[in-house]
Amino acid sequence: MSATPASAAATDSPSGSGSGFRIPKVPFWAQIVAGLVLGVVLGWIARRYDVDWLHATLDQVGHIFVQLLKLAVAPLVFFAILVSITNLRKVNNAARLATRTLLWFMITSLIAVAIGLVIGLVTNPGAGTGLTPKDGKLPEHAGSWLDFLTGIIPSDVITPFTELNVLQIVFMAAVAGIAALKLGEKAQPILTLSESVLELLQKALWWVIRLAPLGTVGLIGYAIADYGWDLIGKYATFTVDVYVGCALVLFGVYPLLLATVAKLSPLQFFKGAWPAIQLAFVSRSSVGTMPVTQKVTERLGVPKEYASFSVPFGATTKMDGCAAIYPALAAIFIAQIFDVQLNGGDYVLIAFVSVIGSAATAGLTGATVMLTLTLSTLGLPLEGVGLLMAIDPILDMVRTATNVAGQALVPVIVSAREKILDHEAYATASSSLGDGSGGADGSGDYEARDAEPQRVPVTA
Repeated sequence: MSATPASAAATDSPSGSGSGFRIPKVPFWAQIVAGLVLGVVLGWIARRYDVDWLHATLDQVGHIFVQLLKLAVAPLVFFAILVSITNLRKVNNAARLATRTLLWFMITSLIAVAIGLVIGLVTNPGAGTGLTPKDGKLPEHAGSWLDFLTGIIPSDVITPFTELNVLQIVFMAAVAGIAALKLGEKAQPILTLSESVLELLQKALWWVIRLAPLGTVGLIGYAIADYGWDLIGKYATFTVDVYVGCALVLFGVYPLLLATVAKLSPLQFFKGAWPAIQLAFVSRSSVGTMPVTQKVTERLGVPKEYASFSVPFGATTKMDGCAAIYPALAAIFIAQIFDVQLNGGDYVLIAFVSVIGSAATAGLTGATVMLTLTLSTLGLPLEGVGLLMAIDPILDMVRTATNVAGQALVPVIVSAREKILDHEAYATASSSLGDGSGGADGSGDYEARDAEPQRVPVTA
């Protein structure tokens, strides 16, 4: 006996009850926004009414979320870089793509640092703050060119993972990847294992990413409860400068490059890349966001073999927010507090450090190492770092969002110029986060795209 349309509808009903009722799924971006609002409210309550238990709870929630992200950082970076280097053997003209990627990293960094310098010179962020050199203090860790160059090579294979020295992890992964390429078929078992471990790590990290709205409540709430609006007001000009500078790069420079250089729709780029950008804003970690960044980059039509190289490479070296805009503004801010006059040569040095030394930030939360590297190169007092530590978490959100947007942007531009971009995929990329479940709402589009054969041959 055949089923009637009514009975078929009842059978197909998500609830199985025939009522047709379905609980609407809240978009991830809406969850993040709700977390931001709730965090601000709870943080204000904790500070306004001195609610110690709420203050401590917000701190613990945010801390646990960041720790969960950091837990996967070391192995994720190692296996991502190793696998990405070996994947380049599948790409024709891999050297050309790698060179073009690095070139565009440098071009966008130069533009970003120039914007930071112009904003700093126009607004004078260090004037009228009431801060003095006595308010500064030496940072616990300072970067120098000697440490940067000698610190790339680890003394052993364990310490970089235990101390989370991402730059040394990248070095070891690169060496292992190149060695695997040279060994050829003999290294295939190791590569197969590495790919499986990488997928396992990304799946586990995906579960952590789903907790981002809860982490947002803790991170934002603690920032408001601990620092308060008074502190933000004290650094008002500098804070506005950083946000305006990042906004100009994020919503001005990047769309302009997409429209003129890549001949692509900027709105479509932001639609596809938005899950990674919003997660970066909350997590304040380029490396922690890397799996999502790679997924959205592939979804925007970048061939998987190229994206698996360019995104991990960018997550550890491409820092327009942390390594370009921020140190430029911070150097001007600190120079004004300590009454040090900067000249044209100093501004050139700032640009040089931003382009060459950006790998020192290594994709981790914060940009202290990069700032100390800039200050030491200019001969400015390192105590100036202490002036900015309190406000750093609030600034780091927009800096990291800018970083991650740039990490997705460059592969798209390079792919478009090399004519390997899947324009159909780019035009249809959605803003849903996706969870790999293959839901009817398109939430499984990441996994679905991974399962599809590559539609565009990677040729230059």
